[in-house]
Amino acid sequence: MKTKQLILTFLAIIFTINIFAQDEFTTAKKGEKATDFIFETAPGKTQKLSDLKGKVVWINFFATWCPPCREELPHLQKEVYDKYKNNDDFVLIILGREHYWDEINKVKAEHGFTMPIYPDPERKVFSVYAEQNIPRNFIIDKDGIIVVSSVGFNEKEFESAKQKVEILLNKFL
Repeated sequence: MKTKQLILTFLAIIFTINIFAQDEFTTAKKGEKATDFIFETAPGKTQKLSDLKGKVVWINFFATWCPPCREELPHLQKEVYDKYKNNDDFVLIILGREHYWDEINKVKAEHGFTMPIYPDPERKVFSVYAEQNIPRNFIIDKDGIIVVSSVGFNEKEFESAKQKVEILLNKFL
């Protein structure tokens, strides 16, 4: 019995430390104005985050080698992109940290993803929002304020983020 209690206590401590350790690596905080960045939407074609002002923007950072990222991407496709792809007030930006176009295109083809996935080969965008740990999600409201910031993939947290998007999109109807 003592062994079981000791293991549970140890796991609780590790979990708590992990949560706080991840938070210290987030440089873009909930409630702050989202820092502008430029990303490549096609080889040689770029867009700025600030061009999307007035829209709800979901930014996701992932890597192909990351198991939680691979678990999260199908949810982004089915539950976010497929639902909002025709909504002019919503934009999904998925950035492959340390990936190039060939890797992005391979992942999209292998998994049948139709959602927009872009490369961030040198972590230029990622470094504006965090120092480490993926997957990461940031949801930015129509005024450019970060309203959701999450690290890792947790279905309950993902559901909460989806609900926040729904609220933001219906706020001005």
